[in-house]
Amino acid sequence: MKLTVDQVRHVALLARLALTPEEERELAATLDQILQHMETLDRLDTTNVDPTAHIVAVDTPWREDVVTNAADTDALLANAPARDDDLFLVPKIID
Repeated sequence: MKLTVDQVRHVALLARLALTPEEERELAATLDQILQHMETLDRLDTTNVDPTAHIVAVDTPWREDVVTNAADTDALLANAPARDDDLFLVPKIID
């Protein structure tokens, strides 16, 4: 698949990119090379290759779902102008 300058110009218009004619030609050439590489990869036989998400095996770190940094409620409410048990009291702002 050969990418044309007109196609690059159309995509640039959709992306609201202002490209110079030289940039359009350079992008057309670069994107064309990328597409050719993708076509090469598409021809590879991958029927016996397991799907992967990472090139390198990565284990997901799991931890217990335990709160470890709970705030000290009394310290948080120490400077509150008004409080009701563990809650801030604020003036009503919506009728």
